[in-house]
Amino acid sequence: MLDYDKEAERYDASRGGEPRAAAAAEAVLSLVPPDSRRLLDVACGTGIVTRRLAAARDGLRVTGVDLSPAMARQASTRLPGAVVRADSRRLPFRDGQFDAVCSVWLLHLAAGPAEVRAIVGECARVLRPGGIYVTTVDKAASHNVGSDIDVVLSSRPPGPVRDAAADVESCAAAHGLASAGQARFTGLGQGRSPRRTIADLRRGWFVTLPPGDPLADGFATRLAHLPDQD
Repeated sequence: MLDYDKEAERYDASRGGEPRAAAAAEAVLSLVPPDSRRLLDVACGTGIVTRRLAAARDGLRVTGVDLSPAMARQASTRLPGAVVRADSRRLPFRDGQFDAVCSVWLLHLAAGPAEVRAIVGECARVLRPGGIYVTTVDKAASHNVGSDIDVVLSSRPPGPVRDAAADVESCAAAHGLASAGQARFTGLGQGRSPRRTIADLRRGWFVTLPPGDPLADGFATRLAHLPDQD
């Protein structure tokens, strides 16, 4: 698992920056009813998406929450007075406080199914009756685009999938939520070069390939032989 306090400074630049944030915010808002007045962004990270959610609609009050101190500090510069540092499994808000809740790129990081259930349960708890919960699903599946890098890494050990759509829907249903719609957006700026992929292997980006593992080193060697390293 990455240290998100250490990642905070470079997080936006390494994750597609403003174009990707704009695409994500647009997708989230397409599912949030126009009469919503209070929205909670769970695991808001640096606030790059959260700020766009707040700016896109007059009358929509947006609150961000994140566990990482460094992430929360960055988000606070974008939404002064509207960011709380807290655990998504124990949200510090009353029942039914929000008209809408979103969690973008969170559930795939959960330690296990129990943690997914806890997060979804908390998001459902702070929703008012009839409120909307928007979350991203199937994140890992969206990364494989059939590139030569994907071919090299195709035999790596699979990681656990915590955000499979069917599993998330089942968790949501257990808390009285029903599927109400879906949206898609393109992960802009997420392309990797062979050299960048090697660097990601070295710093533990791939959870099933810890740095220094002989298998990780083997993949790095094969990646280094691909053409056009940058």
